[in-house]
Amino acid sequence: MTVELNRVTDLDTPTAAPFGHRPANFSGFVRAKDARLVDGDGTEVLLRGVGLGNWMLPEGYMWGFGPGAESPREIEALFARHAPEAAASFWEEFRDAFIDEADIALIAASGFDHVRLPINSRVIQDDAGNPIEAGYALIDRLIEWCRTHRLWVLLDLHGAPGGQTGTNIDDSPRNLPELFMVEEYRERTVRLWRDLATRYAGETVVLGYDLLNEPLPNEWQHTYAAELADLYRELTREIRAIDPDHLIVYEGSHWATNWDIFTEVWDDNSMLQFHKYWSSPDTDSIERFLEARDRLGLPIYMGEGGENTIEWLYTAFRLYETHDIGWNFWPWKKIATRTSPLSVIPPEGWRSVVAGVSDPAALEGVDVARILTDLLQAVRVHNCRWQPEIVAALLSHEPRVIPAWGFGFRGEGESYSVRSGTALPGIRETDAAGITWARPGDNPANPFEQNDGREYRPEEQLVVRLEPGDWLEFEVEAAGPMAALDGAGAEAPVRVERSARGIRVTAQEATDLARLVPRSGGGTW
Repeated sequence: MTVELNRVTDLDTPTAAPFGHRPANFSGFVRAKDARLVDGDGTEVLLRGVGLGNWMLPEGYMWGFGPGAESPREIEALFARHAPEAAASFWEEFRDAFIDEADIALIAASGFDHVRLPINSRVIQDDAGNPIEAGYALIDRLIEWCRTHRLWVLLDLHGAPGGQTGTNIDDSPRNLPELFMVEEYRERTVRLWRDLATRYAGETVVLGYDLLNEPLPNEWQHTYAAELADLYRELTREIRAIDPDHLIVYEGSHWATNWDIFTEVWDDNSMLQFHKYWSSPDTDSIERFLEARDRLGLPIYMGEGGENTIEWLYTAFRLYETHDIGWNFWPWKKIATRTSPLSVIPPEGWRSVVAGVSDPAALEGVDVARILTDLLQAVRVHNCRWQPEIVAALLSHEPRVIPAWGFGFRGEGESYSVRSGTALPGIRETDAAGITWARPGDNPANPFEQNDGREYRPEEQLVVRLEPGDWLEFEVEAAGPMAALDGAGAEAPVRVERSARGIRVTAQEATDLARLVPRSGGGTW
């Protein structure tokens, strides 16, 4: 297959790689060494990737659906009720269209080095525990595309047999984490990982094995903590009996944020994974993960994060890289979104399908089969809206906006110097750099809950209060001349200049700095 990258021009981006290629090295296996990752040549690797959510495991919110069509089973039932003939063939065609080689080519061209593949066990294993060849063919095809375009593939069991979370994200049949309740599901999960390890042992395009996505959230994190640790140990033994080489990745419970079970090293070639959404992007928020890395000597990985503004993305992903944490952004593509690099433009009539989830009358007389057929074309790369500002924020490459509160994370004297700076409780609290509310008053405890990428409301907006001579440094890989704006949107009385790590802003008069934006008309520094 030849990928027509010139068609990406329809998505408002140049035909050449817009962010610089970052090719994976397939000369050997990625492995853990001294709390970091190295490739087959022994070169240290700081991962930058994207998650292929919604492809092998659909999630309702990515379609615009609410309660009643949130899990894969519910979405399948919705389509089967309203378009039974089209639904019979829809999912096979959807998996051919939603992620194809053009997606992989664009991911590689956008400066990423790996993809995380969320797998639904129902796609690759039948109810008797036997492999489904058509499902494995999807993984094989992805690996070949990634070999061509030089990306690693992290295999992620997103929906284990029986369900590991008991929520819509894992396709659990009864909304319970029955993987930990029913022995048959545990046996099938062990079988599934044996089958995956047998098939992909020796394949250096495969980055590693992410054993379970976000197991045991909420109250379940306490009920089955011991069972989770025991299952991880068993899976490790079974995999190592077949595959001595691949990296094994363990996630904590409660949306991958509770790491209490990680008290010892189960495998020297392993990595611990956390996820981070909708919270203050600061060192305090990840301190427990850094402590575990130091204590256990294992690399750590931010395996899911996103669904927020480009200001938050820029800041959070600089936080990870400052602390030598590789990452994976979630997700690559969704329907009608502002928070992913690719946004699927819904076909005509899609609003009726969304409304029909809660009100079946909304679909009376609607040709749902035609809408689903149109959707299969809409999800292809060349029909999507390309949103490079998301990638720019992640990579700090010509970012469209840098928030004042996104200065570096290297501490006073390295990333900032604010003589009379105070700390704002709950937001970068250990950095007394003058972060404060643009409009003090009825301010939220957490101003970072923009899961739809909406703009900050007035009461959510933050500024950094600077006196003459105070300075902040912002870390960027590439940026043209930037203008500094105050809380009112006027140009701030500061000096903006390049620094070794990016951009330094020095106050010439007292000001409340709000953000940096590319200077109109470009120019040079």
